[in-house]
Amino acid sequence: MRAVRVHRYHEDPRLDEIEEPKLTGPLDVIVRIGGAGVCRTDLHIIEGQWAERMNPQLPYVIGHENAGWVQEVGEGVTNVAVGDTVILHPQPSCGLCLACRAGKDMQCENAFFPGLDGHDGGMAEYMRTTARACVKLDPSTNPADVAALADAGITAYHAVRKALPLLPPGTTAVVQGAGGLGHIGIQCLRALSGARIVVVDRNPAALELARQIGADETVPADGNHVAAVQELTGGGAKVVLDFVAEQGAEMDGWNMTGPDGSYFVIGYGGELRIPTLDIVATERNVIGNLVGTYTDLAELMVLAQAGKVTLHTRQYGLAEAVQALHDLDAGMVRGRAILVP
Repeated sequence: MRAVRVHRYHEDPRLDEIEEPKLTGPLDVIVRIGGAGVCRTDLHIIEGQWAERMNPQLPYVIGHENAGWVQEVGEGVTNVAVGDTVILHPQPSCGLCLACRAGKDMQCENAFFPGLDGHDGGMAEYMRTTARACVKLDPSTNPADVAALADAGITAYHAVRKALPLLPPGTTAVVQGAGGLGHIGIQCLRALSGARIVVVDRNPAALELARQIGADETVPADGNHVAAVQELTGGGAKVVLDFVAEQGAEMDGWNMTGPDGSYFVIGYGGELRIPTLDIVATERNVIGNLVGTYTDLAELMVLAQAGKVTLHTRQYGLAEAVQALHDLDAGMVRGRAILVP
């Protein structure tokens, strides 16, 4: 089968011909990929940012936002069958450890992360996952239309879900970055909260999209945006959801957060430097956000299939994967890039 693999860091991945994955355990599921999202994390993988943390053996297939059709199942699988349309939680979990028992899939002691930790991901024609990762969808669903909800979607949804108790009607949430993650976060805020939504982005097209999908106010990131947000919010927002958090945006997000407010860090790549007195004196919080849980994905798919959260996508063929990555890196993709084998 054809697959997009990283061979060396700081080099473009290659489209290789490799063997199709095989079942290795009773709960394994082989999925024929119908759509694989292209994520900024894929760029970070290529840059080597995950090398020390995950220590993957190269080469391997990237792609951690996947949806498609069940091709083959292990003898112990009962929740999905061959032919089912599925979206895949990005980190299959064991279901037995204390973290899994508490519903915290991302802290599973025995998890693996296809497309990130050296296990082959979904930028290919087929991939291996497990029954615990599969969320069954309506058969009419086109996997390419929802694939990016598997990671970008639940990452945004997870952060919004955590912020909801802080956002009663009359409060303001600032969304920094209206791209692949941020445009999903805006829709989740609109669907789940009564807060006023202010969106900050440097791209006029992204701000236009933000207005179309639920932003109440938009602010161009033109160097004056922190002051503009502070003025709009009377000194800072109750919640800032930062889907950028690099190249200086991380300090902007902190400075747009008001006293007793909470700064939710979802994007990454930058470095936050805050005097501890600044945290104590203003009682502001910094809250990290990892990929959401299986439950988050199931809940998000309810919103998606009700039309309350939709992905704005640009499709590429599998052979165009490098072009898709370059376009994403250059800021030319509005919403999400999706590879379709």
